[in-house]
Amino acid sequence: MNICIDQGNSRTKVALFADEGRLVKSLVYKSFTSSDVERLFSLYPLSDSIVSSVVNIEPSLVNTLQRLSRRFVLFDHLTPVPIVNDYESPETLGLDRLAAAVGAVSLCKGRDLLIIDAGSAITYDVVTADGHYQGGNIAPGLKMRFQILHQRTKKLPLVEADEQGLIPLFGRNTRDAILAGVVRGIGFEVKGYIRTLTERGSEPVVFLTGGNAPFILQQVQQPLRQEPNLVLQGLNAILNYSH
Repeated sequence: MNICIDQGNSRTKVALFADEGRLVKSLVYKSFTSSDVERLFSLYPLSDSIVSSVVNIEPSLVNTLQRLSRRFVLFDHLTPVPIVNDYESPETLGLDRLAAAVGAVSLCKGRDLLIIDAGSAITYDVVTADGHYQGGNIAPGLKMRFQILHQRTKKLPLVEADEQGLIPLFGRNTRDAILAGVVRGIGFEVKGYIRTLTERGSEPVVFLTGGNAPFILQQVQQPLRQEPNLVLQGLNAILNYSH
């Protein structure tokens, strides 16, 4: 059984995968320590491990994983991956974006793919049917757009979106105008990417992940494949590929 760890700025996501690739359990930690590693290894028959991090990893965490794992991978830009990375500066490509691309390919081989990760930023990444990562775009995320409108103007209030709330097409007050402008704007943005790729003959399978994915699903009336653990799926595929 594999343990895959995705360490972000504010939280760490952990997933346990069976040998055949089935997701057994996913967990979220505010702080993930070597004690948590030891506990998971005591509860599950774990053998191999991989960790990806956007922050400095505690040496004790790495040491514990190395000690308990049959095979340990610290994911970086030199780690072999089962797709071709055509990015001009691979060392600057976010590891989460690369892992999400690998995860999408592992779940849907032989199709053009558009991977949308709606987190603090919204990233759009493209992989061809023959497994070439071609690149992508980075745009401000949902909360960032609300914050910028509030911080960079004198009178606009800070607005937060409610996942269950109705979004008007056009606002009739300032709050709704901001809400509709941001949330519907992201929806139009997503549909624009899909339409443009389709017009170019791609007809991609669209994967959606990230904490703000529900807001996109609400606005885009098109079939999207929501995979909340897409990055972890990719890390598991990378771990298996690096045998």
